[in-house]
Amino acid sequence: MMLNDLTVLILAAGQGTRMNSRMAKVLHRAGGKPLVRQTIDTALEIAPPERVFVVVGHQAEQVRAVAEAAGVRAIHQQEQLGTGHAVMCGEEQLSQLGGRLIVFVGDCVLVQASTLADLAEAQRISKSAAAVITTEVEDPTGYGRIVRGPDGGVLAIVEQKAATPAELAVREINSGIFCFDAPALWKYIRELRPDNPAHEYYLTDMVSIFILAGLRVTALKTPDPNELLGINNRVELAQADRILRERKVRRLMLDGVTIERPETVTIDAGVKIGMDTVIGPFAQITGDTVIGENCRIGASSIIEHSVIGDDVEVFPFSMVSASILDAHAHVGPFARLRMNAHLAEGAHVGNFVELKKTRLGANSKSMHLAYLGDSTIGARTNIGAGTITCNYDGHKKHPTTIGEGVFVGSNSTLVAPMTIADGAYIGAGSVITHPVPLKALALGRSRQVNKEGWKKRAT
Repeated sequence: MMLNDLTVLILAAGQGTRMNSRMAKVLHRAGGKPLVRQTIDTALEIAPPERVFVVVGHQAEQVRAVAEAAGVRAIHQQEQLGTGHAVMCGEEQLSQLGGRLIVFVGDCVLVQASTLADLAEAQRISKSAAAVITTEVEDPTGYGRIVRGPDGGVLAIVEQKAATPAELAVREINSGIFCFDAPALWKYIRELRPDNPAHEYYLTDMVSIFILAGLRVTALKTPDPNELLGINNRVELAQADRILRERKVRRLMLDGVTIERPETVTIDAGVKIGMDTVIGPFAQITGDTVIGENCRIGASSIIEHSVIGDDVEVFPFSMVSASILDAHAHVGPFARLRMNAHLAEGAHVGNFVELKKTRLGANSKSMHLAYLGDSTIGARTNIGAGTITCNYDGHKKHPTTIGEGVFVGSNSTLVAPMTIADGAYIGAGSVITHPVPLKALALGRSRQVNKEGWKKRAT
């Protein structure tokens, strides 16, 4: 759908006062991304990044940072005087590009790239000065109304504040999404006037300006009003989030992913999941997570910003954050991996085991009730139940290195910095404070003493 003569301008300068938030509206998240990032990603499906621009104003630096992270440029609107004024602020940069210009607002996250491409095609075929997306809704309150002429062409778009009673009865609404013939727009845009109750420059007034100039304006009516839903409050934000996530799980299922109880799962837009993977009920998979083929993610597990190889099983109620699980690894139930934990191929982590900044080698196991932090553990090593790496001395963290083929007995305490060489054995219940040599047995506990008849004497 890439259209190389197309420029996209996203209007994201407003505060969004009805959100009742200290944060700019377009920085709120739906589908796992800031609203403005959602619209940028949609724009990048139809236009090259050098032709995508974001108008910033309220909390400009934060919104600009999102735009630049996506590889697009920002235009600053110092004073917010309406949608038409926002477009005027980009005239110097945009008028040099020619071609066509799509303009839409940064909270319009549900419009799909295919719909924008259809709008651009409608403008091209009709040779109109502008084309606008419209739809019909049961309750048009708050939206600009579409006024059509006898031939079906658009004569005007009337904002709610300026509409007559007859115009308020119209159910066909303006989406705020336009595709302009760019030279025509820049020729006439300075004719906009703030002659309305809000004293703002409405971009929608370009329709009347074009008609008076003898130019044509056409409309593309979409049958799905959901695509045009704006976000003005937290209720509408939640509605948009739900629709985005429904779309995501539907695409994944059509691509060969089994999702049990799809209405209960949370999967962000940027997540990638391979064929024949099964996602259990109430799972949350967020951020830029990548999951391979033939995996199973158990019920109520949370996976965020992680990479999971093929044939991995994450048992229920486990959490994996910013970590890597190689092929055939097993995690959980009730396990936690965080801060660059890495399970090599075939490694197993069991219930109530936590890994932090730790690499567990191929086919190694830690199956019960352990904490392994700041550690590097070799292949084929067994970490017994209750083992702890004491990585913090009250001031800084220290590493633990455990070699290959090591057996660490249950309830062992490994005081870092610590090195345990290949093939070593650690006796159960030991406190290990010194390095353990190759294939040595290390014991760090007091000798058992039995006091015969002690209870009788004590009572």
